[in-house]
Amino acid sequence: MVEQFSGTWKLISSENFDEYMKELGVGFAQRKLASLAKPTMIITTDKDVATIRTETVFKVAEISFKLDQEFEEITMDNRRAKSIITRENDTLIQVQKWNGNETIIKRKIADGTMVLVSFFHFIHTSM
Repeated sequence: MVEQFSGTWKLISSENFDEYMKELGVGFAQRKLASLAKPTMIITTDKDVATIRTETVFKVAEISFKLDQEFEEITMDNRRAKSIITRENDTLIQVQKWNGNETIIKRKIADGTMVLVSFFHFIHTSM
């Protein structure tokens, strides 16, 4: 399942996070707070259920899920999303969908660190 991801992970660096949050529509004040936060991610498993708990000094968010099964979550920036987490080789891929938008979050272990990459996809609307 996700045992190789189990443990406590502390953010050591971040690239383009402010731009990503802008694309999500996160306001200026919340983006500034988020840029100051150095989250700790705690991943645990219990049989076929995994839990990802993200802790900052400002907020805590937690999701529990089974691989390949959709679940509802409230994101750190308070979006209500439907998510599904799958595993491809040594990468966990989370797809969040809300209001026709989609974010993909990939988590991979590399050289003893977790690398997290996020992508935001826009919907096309007619004018």
